[in-house]
Amino acid sequence: MEPGQVVLIVLVVVLGVLALLVISGVRIVTQTKKYVVERLGAYHTTWGVGIHWLFPFVDRVVSVVSLKEQVKDFDPQAVITKDNVTMQIDTIVFYQVTDPKLYAYGVENPILAIEALSATTLRNILGDLELDTSLTSRDIINTKMRHILDDATDKWGIKVNRVEVKNIMPPKDIRDSMEKQMRAERERRQTILIAEGEKRAKILEAEGINESIILKAQADKQQVILNAEAQAESIRQLKEAEALGIKLIKEAAPDAAVLQIKAYEALAKLAEGQATKIVVPSNLADLAGTVTALTEVVQSGKEPTKK
Repeated sequence: MEPGQVVLIVLVVVLGVLALLVISGVRIVTQTKKYVVERLGAYHTTWGVGIHWLFPFVDRVVSVVSLKEQVKDFDPQAVITKDNVTMQIDTIVFYQVTDPKLYAYGVENPILAIEALSATTLRNILGDLELDTSLTSRDIINTKMRHILDDATDKWGIKVNRVEVKNIMPPKDIRDSMEKQMRAERERRQTILIAEGEKRAKILEAEGINESIILKAQADKQQVILNAEAQAESIRQLKEAEALGIKLIKEAAPDAAVLQIKAYEALAKLAEGQATKIVVPSNLADLAGTVTALTEVVQSGKEPTKK
């Protein structure tokens, strides 16, 4: 092999190695990632979205950090309440990396640090609460834990967005007692509702009876009023008819013969009555003038004084 060929081969190999080094140093950073880069063992820069080149043997990527919000479900922790009740509580932490440099250099294991901090914070908070209060104060516990964790993780480049208490598990005997208490409370509420329903039904029934009596009394009153008005109207019409009859008689101006006939008719009716005595005038022509007096005698049953 000629020396020129050897030199050419060596040159090709060197160029190939250099090309491989250049290609191997290319890094493409996506939208939700951040690359923390060191140069000669010291922090150099943080790469964002785009194409970057890593200088071989000098630069190295220390950490690839995700900017997405992440969720960590921690294992249940044994917690003692203020009234000395031990229970198991597990929490869920929603966090997001805001500073990749602090996240890479702030703490050795950020997730483990958050878990330990969450456990100690939870024990401190529930140590000041009694069992009944802790079971009904999830929002208070969540808010206090979020503030404490957020303040503590700022120097690690982490933002704690939310903390949720997932499960609170008291001891079995306490759960049994709570279940019995809830059952008794439900039975008590059921009894109260039944009693209130019966009371309301009786009130409605009494109100119905009272309203019925009032309506009946009003109907009776209205009926009496209508009867009285009808009777008054009947009497008025009768009197009007009598007055009209008298008026018509006066207007007709009957002669003596008609009056005698009417007197005879009146005597016939008196004879059919219950009177024991009948006064007959000596002059039948004056009979029409005494019809009224005879009628009063018949009705009263008394004998008039004869003139």
